[in-house]
Amino acid sequence: MTERGKTRRGIHFSKLYSFSCIRSTFHDSHSQIGERGYSKVVHCNDPDNPEALQLRYRGNYVSTTKYTAANFIPKSLFEQFRRVANIYFLVVACVSFSPLAPFKAVSVLAPLLVVIGATMAKEAVEDWRRRKQDIEANNRKVRVYGRNYTFYETRWKKLRVGDLVKVHKDEYFPADLLLLSSNYEDGICYVETMNLDGETNLKLKHALEVTSHLQDENSLEKFKAVIKCEDPNENLYSFVGTLYYDGKPYPLSLQQMLLRDSKLKNTEYVYGVVVFTGHDTKVMQNATDPPSKRSKIERKMDKIIYILFSTLVVIAFVGSVFFGIDTKRDISGGKYRRWYLGPDHTTVFYDPKRPALAAFFHFLTALMLYGYLIPISLYVSIEIVKVLQSIFINQDQDMYYEETDRPAHARTSNLNEELGQVDMILSDKTGTAYGHGMTEVERALANRRDGLPKTGDISSDVLGDTSDVVASGKSVKGFNFRDERIVNGQWVNELHSDTIQKFLRVLAMCHTAIPVVDKKSGEITYEAESPDEAAFVIAARELGFEFFERTQTSISLHELDFETGKKVDREYELLHVLEFSSLRKRMSVIVRSPENKLLLLCKGADSVIFERLAKAGRQFEDQSKEHIHKYAEAGLRTLVIAYRELSEEEFKIWEKEFLKAKSSVTEAVEDKLQKGVPECINKLAQAGIKIWVLTGDKMETAVNIGYACSLLRQDMKQIVISLDLPDINALEKQGDKDEVEKASLVSIRKQIGEGVLQINQAKESSSPAKSFGLIIDGKSLEFSLKKDVEKSFFELAINCASVICCRSTPKQKALVTRLVKLGTGKITLSVGDGANDVGMLQEADIGVGISGVEGMQAVMASDFSIAQFRFLERLLLVHGHWCYRRISMMICYFFYKNITFGFTLFWFEAHASFSGCFCTTMPQVSLLVSGGSGEPPLQLDPHTWLDD
Repeated sequence: MTERGKTRRGIHFSKLYSFSCIRSTFHDSHSQIGERGYSKVVHCNDPDNPEALQLRYRGNYVSTTKYTAANFIPKSLFEQFRRVANIYFLVVACVSFSPLAPFKAVSVLAPLLVVIGATMAKEAVEDWRRRKQDIEANNRKVRVYGRNYTFYETRWKKLRVGDLVKVHKDEYFPADLLLLSSNYEDGICYVETMNLDGETNLKLKHALEVTSHLQDENSLEKFKAVIKCEDPNENLYSFVGTLYYDGKPYPLSLQQMLLRDSKLKNTEYVYGVVVFTGHDTKVMQNATDPPSKRSKIERKMDKIIYILFSTLVVIAFVGSVFFGIDTKRDISGGKYRRWYLGPDHTTVFYDPKRPALAAFFHFLTALMLYGYLIPISLYVSIEIVKVLQSIFINQDQDMYYEETDRPAHARTSNLNEELGQVDMILSDKTGTAYGHGMTEVERALANRRDGLPKTGDISSDVLGDTSDVVASGKSVKGFNFRDERIVNGQWVNELHSDTIQKFLRVLAMCHTAIPVVDKKSGEITYEAESPDEAAFVIAARELGFEFFERTQTSISLHELDFETGKKVDREYELLHVLEFSSLRKRMSVIVRSPENKLLLLCKGADSVIFERLAKAGRQFEDQSKEHIHKYAEAGLRTLVIAYRELSEEEFKIWEKEFLKAKSSVTEAVEDKLQKGVPECINKLAQAGIKIWVLTGDKMETAVNIGYACSLLRQDMKQIVISLDLPDINALEKQGDKDEVEKASLVSIRKQIGEGVLQINQAKESSSPAKSFGLIIDGKSLEFSLKKDVEKSFFELAINCASVICCRSTPKQKALVTRLVKLGTGKITLSVGDGANDVGMLQEADIGVGISGVEGMQAVMASDFSIAQFRFLERLLLVHGHWCYRRISMMICYFFYKNITFGFTLFWFEAHASFSGCFCTTMPQVSLLVSGGSGEPPLQLDPHTWLDD
C-alpha cells in the first residue's frame, strides 16, 4: 500500500463531520464585499487573465530594515541630531570655522565626528542584521504551480497574488493563503501560530468542501476561481471573503486562511492559493515597532544638560558684559591698554569705539570656549557601557534554565539601570509564577473526590519536585494522580465503576489532539491544542483508556474493560466535533460506539454546563459545585465533564436537545507552582518592592495563589471587592443593563470607600499596624477603572501590601499598569508570558517576558526575558543594582570632570580680562573631554564595580 493510501486508510468523507465549520453560511459582513474596505479581487491560478494583469498587487518581498542604502546617511544623521547636545556641538563646529573661534575647528569637529560615527556604525550593524534576516526569509524556497501544470521550486519573494502553492509539514506559509485541500480527504490541517499570536496551541483549519477534492496536479490544472475579500488589515482573528467557483459563491472565513509565518503541523502537505503578499499580509500589518522607552536616568540627564546649557549661557553673558566694559575703557591716552588682544588695525571683533558689538562677538566666542561644560562623549560612552552590561546579563549562568535551554536575555540595553529602581511589579499568574506543566490532580466522581486533598498544602505535597510520580513509581510528565483506589486499574472495583468508565471515555475522546508514534520506541505522545487537553488525554491513558489513533471519521482506544479487567481495542465513529470557543466555553463531540450507540460527550466551564443539565442529571450537582469551590480554593482550575446517549431521532435534532446533557464528572487541573517563587517574592518584598497579581482565574483560585506565593499571609486583613451580590444578581436576571450598571457603580464606590476607611482607621489606631490585601474581580475592576472612580480605587490599592485582580482581561491588565505607572510616578515592571500580556508589558516602564509554553509573543514584546519567575530576584536585586549604581557613578563622573574643567576656564578668564584664551593645549582638552579618565576612580575604589 502506498504512503498516500496509508494516510487515507479508513478515511471516508462524512457529511456530519465538522459541518458547522465546513458548510459555512453567509453572514451580514459578506454583503459588504465590493464596497470600501472589501475590494480585494484575486484571480486564482489564472496569471494570464487581463483583469489580473491590471490589478498590480504588491510582490512578496518583505523588508523590516530601518534604513536603505539611499537614506541611511540622512536618516541616521536626523536620528543623531535629535539629541540637543549633538545639535549644540554641530553649531559650535560650524562657528569654529570663523575668526570668532578661540581654537581650531578640528578640536570640536573631531570629537563630534567620533561620537556620531560610532553611533551610526552601531545603527548600521544592527540594521545589517535585520537585512540578513530579511534576505534569509525572502529567499526561502516554496513549490509553485506553473504554466506547464507542474510544481516547481521558487523563492518566497517571487510569489504573486493568485499563485497556487504546495506547503509541506513543518514548513512556514510564505504568504496569506486560502486553504484549498490537504492530504486529508476532507481538507483539514493543523497550524502552529506562535509567530503570530504567541500561542503554541495547534489550530485546526478547514478547507471548503468544494475544493477539498483538489488532491493532485491534474485536478489543479482545471481549477480557476475568483476570490473577493476584505482589503489588507491587521486583524488576526477575522477574515471576510467569497470564493466564486464554477459559477457559485462560497463564503470564506478565518477557518480557511493560512497566515504567513505560521507553520504547518501534523499534516503532510496542503495546497493553497496566495491571497495577500508581502507587507499586505496580516503578520506584516501587525509589525509595528514597540513603544519607545527611555530610562529615568536618561530623562534626568537631559534635564541636567539643559541646566548646564543655561549655566553656559549665563557665564558667557557675564564674561561678555565684563569684556564690553573693559573694552570701552581700553583706550588710555590714545593707546590701547590691552594692545595684545587686537591687531594693529582694529576690527569689529575688538573695537573700543563699539564695545556693545565687541561684547556680542565675545559672547559667541565664550559659548564655544565654555562649551566643554556639555559632555560630548557621554552618550556614546553610556551606550558602550550598557551594551557590556547587557552581555553580563545574557551570560549569567545563575539565570540559565537548563530544562528548556534558555538563558536570560536583555532585548534592549537602554533600560538596564531601571532594573535597580523598580518600585512596583505587576505579574500575570499563568506560566509566570506558575508553570505550565498541566497535571491532572483531582477529580470528583459521582459524589466523591479522588486524588490528594491539598487545600492549604499546595506548595508541599503536590507542587514539589516529585509531583509527577504516580503511585506505581513511574514518572509520567503531565500526570500527577496518586489514589490507590483509582490507579493501576483499581477503579474497576469501585461502586460507580460504570460512571468512571464513561468519564474516562470522555477524557479520551473529547479533544482535538493527535497521537504521534515514535518509530523507534513505539511510544505515543500527543500534539494538543493546549496543555490542558494534553493533560486530560495523558490522564485517561494512565488510567486505562489509551487514545492511539485518529482518522477524520474515527477515534480508536485501548480500553480497560471494567467487567473483565482486560484491555480491549474499540473504534468509535467520529460524527461531529464542536470546537471550544470563548463564546461557547465548552467543547463537544458526537460519536457512535461499536454497539451502535450515539454518544454526546462534552467538557466545559461549570457555568455553562450546569445550566444545561437535564433534571435526571442533577443528582450530583450540589456535590460537584462543592468540589469545584474547594478545587478553586486550592488554586486549581476546573472543568465539568458531561455526556448523554442520543437516539437516531434525537441526533437529527441534537442542537435542540443539547441542553439536556447529563452531568458526569468535575475535573480539576493544576498549574504547577514554579520552583523558588515564594522565596523570590519574599526577597523582593524585603527590598521594598510591591507586587500585584493580574490573573484571569476565579477569585477563590486567586486567593489560594496569593497564599501559595506568599503574597497573602494569615495575619493580613483582606479587602474583597466583588459584584457577586444578591441585589446585583437580581437586577441581572431582570435584564435591565442600565440599572445593573448604576447599581454596580454605586456598590463599587461604597466598597472602595469602606476599604479606604478601614485602612485609615488602622493607621490612626494605637495597636500595631495591620497589613491589608486587596482582592478584586474583573467585573468590579471594569467599574473601578472608570475616570470618576479610578482615583479612589488607586488610593485604596496603593495603601495595600498586596493586590490581586481576578478575571482580568488583557485590556484591564494594561489599564491597571498605566494607572500604577502614572499614579505613583515610580518605576513599574510587568511580568507575563502570553500574547494576552503584551499590552501590559509595553505599558510598563520595564516589560519582562517569561519564555514558557504559551509562546514567544510576550518575550518578543518585552525588554528582558527570563525562563523562570525566580530569576527575577537576581535580575533586579543583583544586575539591577549593579547597573544603576555604575551608570549613576559614571554619569556623575562625566559631569564632574566637564563642570570642573568648564569653571576652571571661567576662573582663568576672570583673571585674564575675559580675553577668550585657553589655559591649556588643545590635544589635552580633546583627550580629557572626549576620552575621559576612568583609571583614577577605579584605583581609588575598585569595590565600586564589585558591589554586592
